[in-house]
Amino acid sequence: MKRLILVLCLIVTIKVNAQYDIAAGMGISFINNSSLQDYINSTLSGDEVSTFNSAFEVFLETDVSLTPKFQMGFEYVYSLFSHNAPLGGIGQYDITYAHHKPSVLAYYVIPGRGYKFKFGAGAGYRYVDLDEKILASVNYTSSGFGLLARVQAHTALSSSFFANIGTTLRYDLAGEVANNGNKIYNKFFEENVNINSLSISINLGVSYFIGN
Repeated sequence: MKRLILVLCLIVTIKVNAQYDIAAGMGISFINNSSLQDYINSTLSGDEVSTFNSAFEVFLETDVSLTPKFQMGFEYVYSLFSHNAPLGGIGQYDITYAHHKPSVLAYYVIPGRGYKFKFGAGAGYRYVDLDEKILASVNYTSSGFGLLARVQAHTALSSSFFANIGTTLRYDLAGEVANNGNKIYNKFFEENVNINSLSISINLGVSYFIGN
C-alpha cells in the first residue's frame, strides 16, 4: 500500500511540475525516392526528376519534460510533393502526393537561459495519398512505417515564446501505392512503384513553453 501511494505521489508530482513544449512551423524537405524517380523518368519524355526532389511540409508538435534533460513527445507532419510536365504532345502529366507522418519522439535536452537544444529520434505510422493524371486522374494510397533523427534549437523571443529551427533525417517505408488492389507498375523496370524514401528537411517555426 505504501509503495502504491508513493508511485501515485510521484506521478502527480511529475504532472504538476512537468514542462510542456508546443511547436509549429513549416519547411522544405529534400527527398530521395528511387522507385518513384525511375517511374516518372520512364513515363515522361525529356523532363526528368532529379535524385533529390523538394517537398513542402508543415508540422505540429507537443513534448513533455519527464526530467530536466529528457522529453517525450508527439508530432504530426504533412508533406506535399508535386510534379507535372508535358506528356508527348497528348496532354499534361501530373503526379501529386500528400505524406502524413505522425511520430512518437524521445529527446535529450540541453537547456539554458534563453535557449534550448534538443537531440532526438522517433518512429511512427506513415500514410500516402497520391493522385496521378495521365489523361484521367487516378487516386492511390499506401501505408507503412517510418524512422527519424532530429536536431532542434529554440531561442527566446519572450519568457514563454521561442523561435525554433531544426533539421530532420527520415527513412520512411510507406510501401506500394494501390487503388482497389491495382498498383502503379513500372513497365520499364518491371516492378511496382513504392513511396519508400530517404529525406532530410529544414524547418522554421515558433514554440510556446508551458511551466517553464
